Amino acid sequence: MILLIVWIILSGLVIGALGRLVIPGPNPMSIPMTILVGIGGSIVGGIVGRLLFGRPGGLILAIVFSAAIVLLIQRSQRRRTAF
Repeated sequence: MILLIVWIILSGLVIGALGRLVIPGPNPMSIPMTILVGIGGSIVGGIVGRLLFGRPGGLILAIVFSAAIVLLIQRSQRRRTAF
């Protein structure tokens, strides 16, 4: 069980970091936020992959959806600072 949790955290960090690299510009996110973005991207990518292809999504879909989450976070922070 501990190994599973460590694996989820490490894969979330890698996928979240790759998702952040895809989006240009500064990404002022902490490491825990990057891990959560990576885990979220993996979950959404897995669900979409299952719905579209009948099997869980792979690394590419996880990175794409992590990048989409990073983009949403950036846009919400820009809107918040604009007011």
